[in-house]
Amino acid sequence: MSVTISFRVPKELKEKMDQLRSYINWSEELRKFVEMRIKEFEQKRAIEDLENIIKSLPKTSSGTAARYVREDRDSG
Repeated sequence: MSVTISFRVPKELKEKMDQLRSYINWSEELRKFVEMRIKEFEQKRAIEDLENIIKSLPKTSSGTAARYVREDRDSG
């Protein structure tokens, strides 16, 4: 199901949009733009959430990752 959203634009802009109506599907253009902006925002928010999670993780000493890799490799 879809809903209708309306917004105001200056009269001059509307006139220009009307002139280009046969070339540009304004409904589709605006729908794509809104979808893109929502996706960008959601990605930005997800990155910020991940950064906060990473900051909250306990700090490891230098060389910890290399030590874990060596231990794993040597155990096999």
